[in-house]
Amino acid sequence: MTRTIDQESAEVRPGSGLFLRIVPPGLYAGRARVLVERSFLVYRRAWLSFVSGFFEPLFFLLSLGYGFGRLVTEVEGPGGHLLSYPVFVAPALLAASAMNGAVFDATYNIFFKFKYAKLYDAMLATPLGPLDIAVGEISWALLRGGMYSAAFLSVMLGMGLVTSAWALLALPACLVVAFAFAAVGMAATTFMRSWQDFDLVQLVVLPLFLFSTTFYPLSVYPSAVRTVVTWTPLYHAVELLRGLTTGVPSWSMLGDLVYFAVMAAVGLVIAARRLGTLLLK
Repeated sequence: MTRTIDQESAEVRPGSGLFLRIVPPGLYAGRARVLVERSFLVYRRAWLSFVSGFFEPLFFLLSLGYGFGRLVTEVEGPGGHLLSYPVFVAPALLAASAMNGAVFDATYNIFFKFKYAKLYDAMLATPLGPLDIAVGEISWALLRGGMYSAAFLSVMLGMGLVTSAWALLALPACLVVAFAFAAVGMAATTFMRSWQDFDLVQLVVLPLFLFSTTFYPLSVYPSAVRTVVTWTPLYHAVELLRGLTTGVPSWSMLGDLVYFAVMAAVGLVIAARRLGTLLLK
């Protein structure tokens, strides 16, 4: 028996049997882009709060990279290469910029929409499903983290802190980092009960920022602490971006990318399931 082209294509279209076996009906309508468009329209009127997140890593670069950097001659970088302190610190602040932009949007903003504005309840009255909401909000957080990263990378280029053509891959790497942090941030937000729980977000983000080889190399730590640091996500982001911007690529970067791929997948699945449980109960 022959099958028509329409019958064959129906097997992979949303609403068909194969697709529904992968994503249950009611969870995904393929319209996550609508949430990205909404966020763009909202922040077009509140652009000052959007761009302010760019200045934090810039101030750290100017104060520590150049201020404290006058007291430090050279620091051991990827592959044992000696780097000037500003060149060592800048890619770490680039990674932190991607993390902060994604985490802020995926926690504070989403919590307000979820708990107080009841925005997602209204969305579920439309064809949108929980997975649409998760993908849309994480995508916007990804774009925000990516914009911060692109702006900071431009500053690095202007200051002569990029020493290799491998830096062309730094922005795509930042997008991977931002997506992973946004997915985990949104998943964590679904477990929060009040604004006081955001102290826990700072309790995680601030130590990551300070101890993930942002301002000094891994070799300064005792061996036990060094092992813990190498498990943290921002450490992998710093190592990935530092290797690209200084022109010292290595096979370990593939492991860093796999780390963030797993992190993003786990965060997205948990966020979608938690939203479905909380909003459709």
